[in-house]
Amino acid sequence: MVGVVSAARAGGLAAAEIPSVAALIDAWETQGGQLRALAEAAQGMRAAGAIRPLAAGYTLAVPFVPGRIFATASNYYDHAAEMGTELAPRAESSPYCFMKAETSVTATGTDVVMPGDTEKLDWEVELAVVIGRTCKDVPVAQAYDVIAGYTVFNDISARDLNRRSDYPFKHDWFRGKSFDTFGPMGPWIVPRDCIADPQKLRMQLQVNGDVMQDDTAEGMIFNIAEQIAYLSGILTLKPGDMIATGTPDGVGMGRGVYLKPGDEMVASIERIGSIRNKVVAAAR
Repeated sequence: MVGVVSAARAGGLAAAEIPSVAALIDAWETQGGQLRALAEAAQGMRAAGAIRPLAAGYTLAVPFVPGRIFATASNYYDHAAEMGTELAPRAESSPYCFMKAETSVTATGTDVVMPGDTEKLDWEVELAVVIGRTCKDVPVAQAYDVIAGYTVFNDISARDLNRRSDYPFKHDWFRGKSFDTFGPMGPWIVPRDCIADPQKLRMQLQVNGDVMQDDTAEGMIFNIAEQIAYLSGILTLKPGDMIATGTPDGVGMGRGVYLKPGDEMVASIERIGSIRNKVVAAAR
């Protein structure tokens, strides 16, 4: 697992020995040996009892700030149905992708700030894919070769700000999803080679301890490889770009229930980890 601990030293490894995650991703194709060396050093420290648990005073920061965040909308049939979205047959369609501001990213343990002009704040647990290689026009069969790893993403959405009545375009997903703190992610990046089949990963989101979303990535309409092929057919993907691959059903809008200040979300994906964030009202 690749992550960031907000301290100068972590379990005895000097900061100078630990490269930044951004630097690792930029040179992902050549950094496998360095990652393995770090993992072996950590195992040796664990055996010597030199590793201190995070509970000893360390907090997890955002593993890295993505260069660009791409997101795939309505990529699970059950989620599309709960949102009242009628999709074309898969054979006649392609992924529907949009962009979300990278400044929306925030770490586990931080607050999600609810803007004063929304009453419909919502959650979306998503498996996020981190790109590890500059690539263009990637065939589906080779898509996994360009992945650095995976992380947990919570695509916070102000549903009432996603829609506009003053323009004929109707939707404004950039506004409704790009406020600061609307992108909790982490707690770390799990390298691609550590997960044999990411499409089988189970994801879950709880609000105040109640399970709202619980499904596997197998339910995607367009799988991870197809999304990479689609996006790279439009533009060049670069190391550090991130793709939020869609959310399953169980979001607040489908239930008629929305987040309010004081609510706590826990978004989890097996074999990756969990991120925990509380909602607070914006300062007036």
